[in-house]
Amino acid sequence: MITLLVPALLAVLAVPGLFTPFPWWWFAAAVGLVTLLAAADLALAAAVDQLRCARSGDRQIRAGGTATVRLTVTNHGPRPLHGRIRDTWVPSAGAGSPEHLVVLDPGESVELATELTPTRRGDRPAVRVTVRSYGPLRLAYRQTTRRQSQTLTPPWTLRVLPPFHSRRFLPEKLSRLRVIDGQAVTRGRGQGTEFDSLREYVVGDDIRSIDWRASARAEHVTVKNWRPERDRRVLCVLDTGRTAAARVGDEPRLDAGIDAALLLAALASHAGDRVDMLAVDTEVRASVSTGYHRTLLPTLVNAMATLEPVLFETDFGRVVSEVLYLAPRQALVVLFTTLEPAALGEGLLPVLPQLLSRHRVVIASVTDPALDELAAGRADVPAIYTAAAAEKARAVRGRVRTALSRYGVHVVEAPSATFAAAVADTYLDLKAAGRL
Repeated sequence: MITLLVPALLAVLAVPGLFTPFPWWWFAAAVGLVTLLAAADLALAAAVDQLRCARSGDRQIRAGGTATVRLTVTNHGPRPLHGRIRDTWVPSAGAGSPEHLVVLDPGESVELATELTPTRRGDRPAVRVTVRSYGPLRLAYRQTTRRQSQTLTPPWTLRVLPPFHSRRFLPEKLSRLRVIDGQAVTRGRGQGTEFDSLREYVVGDDIRSIDWRASARAEHVTVKNWRPERDRRVLCVLDTGRTAAARVGDEPRLDAGIDAALLLAALASHAGDRVDMLAVDTEVRASVSTGYHRTLLPTLVNAMATLEPVLFETDFGRVVSEVLYLAPRQALVVLFTTLEPAALGEGLLPVLPQLLSRHRVVIASVTDPALDELAAGRADVPAIYTAAAAEKARAVRGRVRTALSRYGVHVVEAPSATFAAAVADTYLDLKAAGRL
């Protein structure tokens, strides 16, 4: 405010003959008066160290939603507060209007709401509360220092959970699961390895299911009913290494894997199987081992919310050792990674036999639709060279996929829009065939 008054005084003094014969004396007197008023205004401004802040509101929200966090400010000083309060968050928290104008009498409190629309999952902390206290004349103000702001700021962290877009596929997959379990009326029965009951043979039944001893006793052909396996173990392994940071479409590859893992976990828990999760690169970033249906998804979502890819090559030897430690008995291991020859050819293939000796392995990789678009380009010479590079990349991925198939690994490749559904279908196919 003072910086605006001084140029105004200079402009007035520049008018010829207005303040004569000693214009600079008049200017000095005006500056002295303004300084005196500003000093008095500063003395009457409320002290910022007499304020106390507290927070309340949302602590968790799904990505894409809006959370409300309230800041309660109480004036414990003897003077009224005429001020501006700025509640600052990290940029990815998406704070709507962090500044608030307040008038607080001594002993009063005010509640300031901040709308947050986060742009990324993970933990989004509050950074700093800054208070500027003006005097009655608005000529001067007191403002919190960095140390005062740190003392004044109440800690608060908003956890942004994964959006779980693939839950729209869950009703369809559960319907198919009920058909496999024999809970829905259907012409075909899901095959499994656990004996369920005996029934009379009908045309179309597999003759390998005929129980000849029971048929001799019943004097008609009797077949065995099988039910799909239950209480099996499904281990979702998320590769959080260098390749997980690549963006596929409008999201990182890791986010597509998280979305597919959540759908698979929800489906497997409804099927009565135990679901575990492991996130690893050169270190174990998250490990969840729980088989309870009610707490499974919330536990997985919280563990996956803070996962971030690291710019290191994944140590697949560490991955295999952690999987064998976490699942010593036979399980379905679903590895969410990419079919990159440098990563899989040199890292995974040498240690893959150790994993296959005990577990059934599925490798799930989300494909980039931009690669197909580049491969189809023939508009000009640069586009043709780009298309040749894209075709080469596709051919290399095909060779990696063939090599994995020779080991007996199931490979799932799909674009991000249908990736989660493709992983769930592979799980259901294995369950229907009794191969878990």
